[in-house]
Amino acid sequence: MNHPIGMRTDLDEVRARILEVAEEQFRRIGHHKTSMADIASDLGMSRANVYRFFPSRDAINGFICKRMLNEAADIAFAIARTNATAPEKLIRLFIAVHHHGKATLIEQKHMHDMIVAVMQENWSIVKTHIDRMVTIFEAIIREGIEAGELEVKDPAEAARAVKTAFMPFFHPLLIEHCVQHGEDTEASLREQIRFILKALGKPD
Repeated sequence: MNHPIGMRTDLDEVRARILEVAEEQFRRIGHHKTSMADIASDLGMSRANVYRFFPSRDAINGFICKRMLNEAADIAFAIARTNATAPEKLIRLFIAVHHHGKATLIEQKHMHDMIVAVMQENWSIVKTHIDRMVTIFEAIIREGIEAGELEVKDPAEAARAVKTAFMPFFHPLLIEHCVQHGEDTEASLREQIRFILKALGKPD
């Protein structure tokens, strides 16, 4: 049954409000300590009403996680659209995305923990995010090839390889591991960037 436009808008607003309140709770006390009853209470709704919009707390986690992951992809996309050279775009992208992930870990630990949990439990969310990032890498590499700034034969294959090489500075759990063990991620990232650009055939 199709809902009238006005009703659909109202339902979308309620759904958005549920996610907003849930995210506030997650940021304050963590997703593991937040129940559907807590979310419903803050909204002044019954749990049954919240369940009308989201079948479980895990579903809410997934929506919020996708929004958080999209922040990193949006950063990458914005850099890809600048007028810089392809190598410079890649350098800026790697640094900005890594800093975003590390800042989430340090400044928003509860949200970082939620992202890690969802990424371990819901592969479809992870795959969609990684596919989007690889598409951005590929677009930049293609531009670099056309401009004579990079020298690889297959930009799609190169983009997948770049994703693998960048993963230690991109995956939340791997970033957390490095930080916990006191590793200098900035120095390691600079070394990896030099390796990636060399592999892409960037002229000296």
